[in-house]
Amino acid sequence: MRWGRVVLGVAAGIGVVAAVGWAALQRPDLPWSVLDAKYANAASRFMDLPGGLRIHYRDQGNPKGPAIVMVHGFAASLHAWEPWVARLGGDYRIVTLDLPGYGLTRAPATYQASLPGYADLVDQVAQNLKLGPYVIVGNSMGGGVAWELTLRHPDHVRGLVLVDSVGWPMGRPNANGPLIFKILANPIGRKLLRNVDTRPLVQSGLRAAYVDPALVTPALVDRYVDLSRAPGHRDIILKSRYSEAPGVTADTFKAIHTPTLVMHGEADALIPVAAGRALAGAIPGAKLITYPGVGHVPMEQTPDRSAADLRAFMRSLDAAPVGAVSGGQ
Repeated sequence: MRWGRVVLGVAAGIGVVAAVGWAALQRPDLPWSVLDAKYANAASRFMDLPGGLRIHYRDQGNPKGPAIVMVHGFAASLHAWEPWVARLGGDYRIVTLDLPGYGLTRAPATYQASLPGYADLVDQVAQNLKLGPYVIVGNSMGGGVAWELTLRHPDHVRGLVLVDSVGWPMGRPNANGPLIFKILANPIGRKLLRNVDTRPLVQSGLRAAYVDPALVTPALVDRYVDLSRAPGHRDIILKSRYSEAPGVTADTFKAIHTPTLVMHGEADALIPVAAGRALAGAIPGAKLITYPGVGHVPMEQTPDRSAADLRAFMRSLDAAPVGAVSGGQ
């Protein structure tokens, strides 16, 4: 009997400690005024679209140059493209944007995110800005948006660039991937992440993505964590699944006849380089460039080389006859 009371007392004590610890981990939404002050800049613009959407975008670089639209990956924001904007903006008009659920874009918490929906939204932004035919660039989840957009609006796209892109059917998730993606793959795990401090998980995930720990600065971690706490974002992100698109096969990519460049880090722990090679092999005429020792975000890890490769691709489009497909393995 005495031991029973002791066990009950210990259990109650553990329960109190767990409850207090859980309460200490809770993190409320951050107001837009705080996020805008910290993460918007002089180039930030907002576009109102149907459905209660207010899209944060930046239209930078040479306004008379060929247009490039860049789409970020899962949990990221348009900030990921700034290294390329700095290196390519003198020659090209570069539009970057935050997808609903990310960055400084406002969206209802009930927004239903999908690759087709994102693709149509990105093209709508491009049409509203009157870009004319543009090159679409996407990293990770944004790569899925980019190839989906190319299939849905081929007449609007003059070139496709896939940077460590999702899409190729890979079967089971990468067993060596970051813990946060394993938690997100579980419905219970997603619910637990809704209101807790995800900083340790975000930091470990970024280290896996960036490979070089020196690139994962406190400011970078702050940006990812802060922007995930924007009103409505967590509800949208935690119910989203983009690792694979249902019904996608090799034949899906054989239907792409737009000049295509596939870029992939050879040390990518999230999407293996084999997936990039398979994508390039399936898209007619696609050119493949891989980066030894580089992970999931070549535009940030090796900005000089990757920007030079994108510039060369852009020049190949200008040099190619109308309707020709450039590239080749």
